[in-house]
Amino acid sequence: MTETKSKGPASYFPSIEKTYGKPIAYWTDLIRQQSGKKHMEIVGWLKAEHGLGHGHANALVAHTLAEGNRR
Repeated sequence: MTETKSKGPASYFPSIEKTYGKPIAYWTDLIRQQSGKKHMEIVGWLKAEHGLGHGHANALVAHTLAEGNRR
């Protein structure tokens, strides 16, 4: 059985879940509630209010916003 490695922002997801103890769906739901804010505003909010590191916050926001554009 071959394991496929995630690429791009999703490659951070296992580390995010392990580090912060919440599933990715938790974070994407929070990010979606920040509609109307710019990418870096949401990154700053995640860092300040939820203690996420910059790389993790940036990956979550990038993935979530890109997902919204595909809908």
